[in-house]
Amino acid sequence: MRPGLRPLLFMAPVAMLGVLLPLPAPQAHAGIDACGDITVEAGAECEVVPPGADCEARCTPVSVEAACAAELYVDCDGECSADPVVECTGSCEADCQADCDVDPGSFDCRAACRVDCDGSCSASCDDDDSECHASCQATCSASCDAECEVVPPSAECEAQCQACCTGYCEADANVDCQIECQADGYVDCRVDVQGGCEAQCDVDEGALFCDGQFVDHGGNLEECIDSLEDVLDIRVEGFVRGDCEGNRCEVDAGGTFSCGMTGSSGGGALAGWALIGLAMLAGVGARRRARTRRGSQP
Repeated sequence: MRPGLRPLLFMAPVAMLGVLLPLPAPQAHAGIDACGDITVEAGAECEVVPPGADCEARCTPVSVEAACAAELYVDCDGECSADPVVECTGSCEADCQADCDVDPGSFDCRAACRVDCDGSCSASCDDDDSECHASCQATCSASCDAECEVVPPSAECEAQCQACCTGYCEADANVDCQIECQADGYVDCRVDVQGGCEAQCDVDEGALFCDGQFVDHGGNLEECIDSLEDVLDIRVEGFVRGDCEGNRCEVDAGGTFSCGMTGSSGGGALAGWALIGLAMLAGVGARRRARTRRGSQP
């Protein structure tokens, strides 16, 4: 049986202080366009890296390939859309239905489509051609998501598998064109996206990386994480959510910290992360003292 999507782990710098924030209920977002439609593998490990030299050091040409592939896919889509509409042949739907019938309630259309499609990338790309693999995976992700998002998880296996196989077959028909088309754009895209990565490493929130790949969220980190949480059914660990007014912020743990965390060296931002942790620890200590006082009352 094909594996379902497993939870993604988001680790923020606060986790290094040994503190986890209680999270509010996620807001619903359609798709992961808030994350630049980057391909995120099942079981990926993602972290928010705080501003500073370590963050900027991660902004390498290789680390921006997935973000570039997602961007270049859109640029090449008009040129590479198969016409007429692709019709699936072979045993895809029969194999899919056999897997889905084992446990229909847990079958995941996107995951099944991506497993089949990603597996075919090895036939189109050399093992050491990371750009080719990024382009192939971006094509798989876009096609599978487009077909599967219109089918509710509660749909019958027949409908789920029809969407799954249509997504796979469309990606398979278009992937060679996408790989060739995207290859011409990687040089310029790498420069642009790497610059965007470094810019994210200069702001208070830092940059988001999944399995070492920069996630270009366009300056909307919380919206990106909320979208991933909603679409992929994950629980975000350790991400700090807080509301700022002036130079003061209220964090979910009940503490406050200074919002003035700018600076090219990232030192002010790191101090801000430390203040968040101290505020949270203070809140935890206060709650413990309150419980102790209540327990000692006759």
